[in-house]
Amino acid sequence: MKIEQLYDALKKSQEEKGIFFNKDKDLVFELLDALLLNKERYGYMACPCRLACGDREKDKDIICPCEYRASDLEEFGACFCGLYVSKALHNNEIESQYIPERRPPEKMF
Repeated sequence: MKIEQLYDALKKSQEEKGIFFNKDKDLVFELLDALLLNKERYGYMACPCRLACGDREKDKDIICPCEYRASDLEEFGACFCGLYVSKALHNNEIESQYIPERRPPEKMF
């Protein structure tokens, strides 16, 4: 799959849920490229901003969209890596802010 195809597919499916890509398209394409690289490496699209171990079961919480995305979007308006943003942030109704790591330390390798 090419980056443009992934972009188009995810944009459509996520916007239907009120979730948008970051307006920084260069960042989005860098992250999508890294997701595709992780898919080649591990067989799944692990979050490019976190260290995957290569064990799908251990990494299932960071397979994009990670299980922390909803909480990050709700509380901060963006996910940890900044790929996805909420409708409010997309519409400039809130300002972007620092997003702390939610993944528990015991899951980090």
